[in-house]
Amino acid sequence: MSDSVGIAQAQRASFDVPLKFQSGATLPRYDMMYETYGTLNAAKSNAILICHALSGHHHVAGTYADQPKNIGWWDNMVGPGKPIDTNKFFVIGLNNLGGCHGSTGPSSPNPETGKPYGSSFPIVTVEDWVQAQARLADQLGIRQFAAIIGGSLGGMQAMQWALSFPERVRHVLAIATAPNLTTENIAFNDVARNAILTDPDFHGGDFYQHGAVPTRGLRLARMLGHITYLSDDAMAGKFGRGLRSGEYKYGYDIEFEVESYLRYQGDKFASYFDANTYLLMTKALDYFDPARHTDGNLARAFAPIQADFLVVSFSSDWRFSPDRSREIVKALLHNRRNVSYAEIESRHGHDSFLMQDEQYFAVMRNYLNNVAKEVA
Repeated sequence: MSDSVGIAQAQRASFDVPLKFQSGATLPRYDMMYETYGTLNAAKSNAILICHALSGHHHVAGTYADQPKNIGWWDNMVGPGKPIDTNKFFVIGLNNLGGCHGSTGPSSPNPETGKPYGSSFPIVTVEDWVQAQARLADQLGIRQFAAIIGGSLGGMQAMQWALSFPERVRHVLAIATAPNLTTENIAFNDVARNAILTDPDFHGGDFYQHGAVPTRGLRLARMLGHITYLSDDAMAGKFGRGLRSGEYKYGYDIEFEVESYLRYQGDKFASYFDANTYLLMTKALDYFDPARHTDGNLARAFAPIQADFLVVSFSSDWRFSPDRSREIVKALLHNRRNVSYAEIESRHGHDSFLMQDEQYFAVMRNYLNNVAKEVA
């Protein structure tokens, strides 16, 4: 298709300089998987970094030659003529440390033992990811990004870039995100983690050596997550109280259509995602809190930021509600930063940031068209 980036090629970047984590742990060496789309201009000023959410990875757009059905998770957003236009920008997608799609993570072999890291892999934070991403940018010769873009957990990374490396970011596009998790969100994450931690096949995180997979725990964690990613209206519209057979069976097998959907999504996720990675990603969500060092004052925490911002929220997103986005906007305005804000009417809940929506795409396209003029 003319608006597709076409065949994507995953690449591996290796780093031999140790990376010290916020926890105090150190990773002596590591790899990061990434993909690029579009062309880096001579001034290397048109680069955009896409930061992924909890279950995301480096395959943002296009397909693979040997897997034509494996379409990038944000393919509707990234490509020639799309809102993130690869005719104008050099776009980078990556898989964060701790991931399970090729970057060094718990399932990777520990060079000291030859066995998977498993439970010994360090707890990672958003700050740690940004440090690692900056090293990848250095390797690619990119001193400043035209924009850093992310939804949900990806939006937290984009904000952290503006804090950790203020001079290296011109624009931040923070979508369906928050300055920290609410207590309720932390609680959801804890329930999901406990589903995994209490699975007998988890083996304290070292299930690889037992030839086991904590499928039941990971399945339940994903089912819970899916419920929170959708709005009540979206679930009602998609499934209602529909019964698979049209009548009650008076048992505990799948009867309602929504049950079938959740179990399918849980089984699918458990077949390819790593349980330890799920634990790490949710913990990084819990820990993100820029105002933790400023007595809860987000405006003071945002004082170092130099980037301009586009903040986007969705009306039906109850997990990362528009109120949380407005906290970000308020703190940026307090620091006299240039901020654009859009609240999109949508019935899809938190997943709205992944959906194709005319108003949402127009906001993204218009903002990035202006960014493109700056860096041309």
